[in-house]
Amino acid sequence: MNQQNSNRLFVACCLALTVTAMTFAIRAGILTQLSANFELSDAQLGWVNAMAFLGFPVATVFGGLAYNWLGPKKLLIIALIGHVLGLILTISATGFGLLIISSFCIGFANGAVEAGCNPLVAKIFHTNKTTMLNRFHVWFPGGIVIGALISFAMTQLALPWQSQIAVMLLPTILYGYLVLTQAFPVKSVEEISTFGNARNLLNPLFIFMAFCMSLTSVTELGTQQWIERVLGASGVSPMIVMAMITGVMAVGRFFAGPFVHSFNPLGVLFISAIFAALGLFLMSAAVGIEVYFSALLFAFGVTYFWPTMLGFVAEKLPNTGALGMSVMGGVGMFSVSLWSPVIGRWIDLARTEAQQYSLTAEHVELITGQATLEYLVLFPSTLIIAFAFLLVQQKNKNQNSYA
Repeated sequence: MNQQNSNRLFVACCLALTVTAMTFAIRAGILTQLSANFELSDAQLGWVNAMAFLGFPVATVFGGLAYNWLGPKKLLIIALIGHVLGLILTISATGFGLLIISSFCIGFANGAVEAGCNPLVAKIFHTNKTTMLNRFHVWFPGGIVIGALISFAMTQLALPWQSQIAVMLLPTILYGYLVLTQAFPVKSVEEISTFGNARNLLNPLFIFMAFCMSLTSVTELGTQQWIERVLGASGVSPMIVMAMITGVMAVGRFFAGPFVHSFNPLGVLFISAIFAALGLFLMSAAVGIEVYFSALLFAFGVTYFWPTMLGFVAEKLPNTGALGMSVMGGVGMFSVSLWSPVIGRWIDLARTEAQQYSLTAEHVELITGQATLEYLVLFPSTLIIAFAFLLVQQKNKNQNSYA
């Protein structure tokens, strides 16, 4: 495959991931409008969010198992159909039921993008997997920046939430065109079978990293998906904070190469967990300009989580193949789908408790958001311990190998 064709495929993957990210950002930006329009509680909003996160792992597991059979092109065509269907159903939603169905369709499409694109990028750039996966995943935070700014601007202009969803159809059509018109790499004869990939998923290291993936994804996506609700009364614009966080993530991932090579993937993950925990802890007590400072620390913490976890699997556990990367992403999103209603419930309970005191409505919402952020600190705090354990274990293993 020539370099020009590889570059076009990489652009198609980046556009598809941009759409994926925009679905997260714009949905986060319209939660209040959805709540008012359909009279939904935060727990119900949590279920709407959960369906998007549930559709993702269903698609990634399916895509991982079928990758050797379908190949990346057919998986991206499935993603295209899911995005178009999900966006149209969301625009035409008349109640909670259709929101649930449309969210699942969009989540399934997002998962198909990951299932098709991650192994495709790793194959095209097989000599520089972690760096290029980080560069590919620039477009997740990049897409969130785009989506957050669009949502903020359209909300300020008092445009209906349906128009924000419709905007995402344009990049969807663009990546669909590229996918349908480009040649894809053929399967290598030396690639391990799907059964062989599945057998390697039982590796204890893979299982441990999958557990860590469940926590890194909730730290990053669980916080961002609820940012409009937890920071709405903190004296800042949640969508501007999200744009700032994801802007930092995009820049950090684009220049990930030197950082990854200096500290190795595990070192990067350990440092990231520390900054994510510190950022959330400070954010749980911050108001006004303090939110921006704590959000910057949080942003640096979550920047390298997702692509570095995938890069670790691609480099250290290559026999898991496309299935390993898909399952890893699926575990991450499935974890968010499980925790999303819980986070919504935390918000409802914190609000109920705060309302017992003689506080203004704005003060109640501030306390509610801060209490929820305190709960979220538990996820990266656990990761600090997990990655420290793995670093010590790997260090001892390396020392024994030279003994």
